[in-house]
Parts: sequence; C-alpha cells; structure tokens
Amino acid sequence: MTTLKPYYETEFGKIYHGDCMEIMADIGVVDLVITDPPYGMNYQSNRRKVKYDKIRNDEFIPIDAIHSAINKAKRASYIFCRWDFLCQLPIPKSLLVWVKNNHTAGDLKHEHGRKWEGICFYPKEEHEFKKRIPDVIHCKRTQNNLHPTEKPVGLFHEIVQANVCDSVLDPFMGSGTTSIACERLGKRWVGIEIEEIYCEVAANRIEKENKQLSLFKF
Repeated sequence: MTTLKPYYETEFGKIYHGDCMEIMADIGVVDLVITDPPYGMNYQSNRRKVKYDKIRNDEFIPIDAIHSAINKAKRASYIFCRWDFLCQLPIPKSLLVWVKNNHTAGDLKHEHGRKWEGICFYPKEEHEFKKRIPDVIHCKRTQNNLHPTEKPVGLFHEIVQANVCDSVLDPFMGSGTTSIACERLGKRWVGIEIEEIYCEVAANRIEKENKQLSLFKF
C-alpha cells in the first residue's frame, strides 16, 4: 500500500501521523471508510474541568478530504456529520441517525436540545450488507476522556459488522475508535491523524485493548 513509515502498527492495522490528504494519496483502496471529520465548529467543550485544546483544522469542514476518502472506498463510506453541513456533502444513499443518551447544550433559549448526530452512507457497486441494520442506532455517548469528540466503540463496531469487508480506513482517526472496533472484529485497518498527541493516545489505547483481547484467547 504505502511506503510511508507508520507511527504505530499491529497485526491488523497501521496509524499514520500527518495530513490525511497527503497520506491518502499514497495508499490504496479499502473496502470501507468510516470517519468522523471536523465539523467546522472550532469546537471546545465547556463541560470539562480540564479542557482539551481546540481540534486542529476545525475552523472549516474538510470537504476535499471527505471526497478523497469516499473515493478510497471500494464498497462503502460512512461519514459522520452535523445537520447544518449536510447540504455541503454529496447526497447520501441513507442518512443514519446516532441517538445519544443526552443532548447538547447549544442555544438554550432558541434551539432544541439535539440528541443525535448524522452518519452519511455512500455505497459503491461492490457494497454488500452482512447484516442490514436500521438507520437509527441508539448508543450511549462516551465521557470524552480521550478526545473532545470521542465516539463509542460499540457504534463503530455495529457499523463495521453490518458490512461485508476486510479493510477499513479512518482518515480522521482521533483517539482510535475505528481501530479498536476493527481489532475486535479482526479487520485490517488504516488510521490517519494530524495531531501527534492523539496518535499516541490511539496507540496506547490499541495496545491496552490487544492485551485484554489476548487474555480471552486462552
């Protein structure tokens, strides 16, 4: 696939540190793309006592990178999104709704509390369901202990196992949730992350996960 040196790798996958547009140009196609790109919000949570830095490049929606990621998928892509930039994305075949166990704060006077995030589904000709799931998925959110917009592993696990696939790409890897889901399911994966601190977080998380998985092999 790529001659780039991985930041970290396992039997199933590799983490690359850098700009996803540059790295995607040097890797081959995969079966699935599953990713949670920046939402263009310049997001920083006010709920945590110890605040994360703002997400890098979150001042804009990386439309070009999203298109490039979709083109890397041989079977299908799942792109997380907010309702307010749906119009900037290609029209999806399906819009999945992830329903969380609590709602966002937002404008308390003039905005309803939103309990969901969207996931745009773009199938290709070679797409095939292993298990056709509904377009509404209920899954508890995380406490964002590892990343400001961390997603639950169970959500990604359900998406991956719903599709016939051997390999998965996440060009906005964050804390490595996609990688964890793939490790559990024995799928090959590639994760790309521009922030080195989250490459390290993801590598440590995967290392810990695999130590736990190895305990169940005996």
